[in-house]
Amino acid sequence: MVLVNTREMIKKAKAEHYAVGSFNVTDIEMVSGIVAAAEKENSPVIIQFAELHDKYVPLDIIAPVMINIARKASVPVAVHFDHGETFDNIVRAIRLGFTSVMIDASQDDFKTNLARTKEIVKICRPLNITVEAELGPMNREGGGQKVDYVDLDKTYTNPQKAKQFIDESGIDMLAVAYGTVHGVYTQKPNLNFNRLQEISKLVNFPLVVHGASGLADEEYRKSVENGICKINYYSEMVHRVALAVKEKLEKESSNKQLFISDVSIWEKELVEKEIRQRLRVFGSSQKA
Repeated sequence: MVLVNTREMIKKAKAEHYAVGSFNVTDIEMVSGIVAAAEKENSPVIIQFAELHDKYVPLDIIAPVMINIARKASVPVAVHFDHGETFDNIVRAIRLGFTSVMIDASQDDFKTNLARTKEIVKICRPLNITVEAELGPMNREGGGQKVDYVDLDKTYTNPQKAKQFIDESGIDMLAVAYGTVHGVYTQKPNLNFNRLQEISKLVNFPLVVHGASGLADEEYRKSVENGICKINYYSEMVHRVALAVKEKLEKESSNKQLFISDVSIWEKELVEKEIRQRLRVFGSSQKA
């Protein structure tokens, strides 16, 4: 199957009221496990690589792996460059064959965010490459950091600003802030579904949630009901898989010789199991 344009994938999700899972990868086992899960669930899927994950594997090494596995898949797969913070790296991703990119200028002021986003849209539109942006700086947990949920309202996306941003930027998807945070949660998130609903009703546009790891199944479903069409899921996946691998190592090391290749097989299988569960909750199973 040819690589799918994320724009069309998300439009279908919005029309049919489900969300496409978008999963970050840092090795071939994750890519293979995610695509295998999508094939078994007959679901569309997005595999993505974040600019900050270049410390794990260089973009030019992982990109051909992602693209080749996506092309061989029996279900629609899009390849997305996530949280692109620099112009040069976004252009690198485009040249490497990504069908979708995110320009993340959410930490900038509104005017600068808009200007930087429009610059990327101008490049991508003639190439038929989907563009995602983010409005509303999102907090991060983990690594010793803890979010003050009392002040979350300061980071919620403003509905009127969201409409203006969409109208003026020419983007295809907008990541909005309504209480999720990046990383593995250290405390229960305080989600503002009223704000999400307000944004969704005003813009009638494909919305994305980042920091979706660790939400309850019902919170995912409620997010989809209120306009979310793409769900980014990474931290909880890699945390769960790491714990499961640790458990298997402790259990099996006393029974037989182990090799690093054994761990590779476990990782793929565990990722596949985790992603199949998420796809069902997101509502995309049997939607390919």
